[in-house]
Amino acid sequence: MLTKAVFAGPVAVYLWMTGSILMAADKDRVLFDFVDPQAVQKWQAVNDGVMGGVSDGRFSISHETMEFFGTLSLENNGGFASVRSRPATLGLQKGGTLLARVRGDGREYTLNLYVPRPRTAFSYRWTFQTEKNEWVEIRAPLEKFVATWFGREVPNEPLNPAEVNSIGFLLSDNQAGPFKLEVEWIKLMRTSVPDRSIGDHPRR
Repeated sequence: MLTKAVFAGPVAVYLWMTGSILMAADKDRVLFDFVDPQAVQKWQAVNDGVMGGVSDGRFSISHETMEFFGTLSLENNGGFASVRSRPATLGLQKGGTLLARVRGDGREYTLNLYVPRPRTAFSYRWTFQTEKNEWVEIRAPLEKFVATWFGREVPNEPLNPAEVNSIGFLLSDNQAGPFKLEVEWIKLMRTSVPDRSIGDHPRR
């Protein structure tokens, strides 16, 4: 015979608060923030110079934000600039959504995920549009990321979130000139939520 436990008064309030806290903790986890200036050691810039290009992409951390900035060049078959975290265990999970608070320049960027594969220029990408000089929160469901190699889609390469050991931002919109993207934080939401903008056409 099954019995039902009924709680009232302080016990019920305690259980409700505990459940709410656990649910909140299960939803969002900060992967990166930039409160500590020493966070600069966890990131690196990678530009098209590795392929002969001359784009100048840099980053700095101050005022609790990371600023990714520089000049994109299309010369010498170049055309991309990026910043990415150094390899580390990130603990991403299936069904999760990446959140990032960013302020851009109105250009289109990609959020990149990197896995330890012996393939040059391989990553999983999700494209988003920034609003000039406006802070926005982007939401990127992990299931929406597309495998790319040198900017071209690679079929039959689904993302295994557990393999991801680096996250980055990349600019490759074929528009030469200065750029700037600020990032306040990057979080993992373990429950999928509707995304604000979806990119289905990754570029190099």
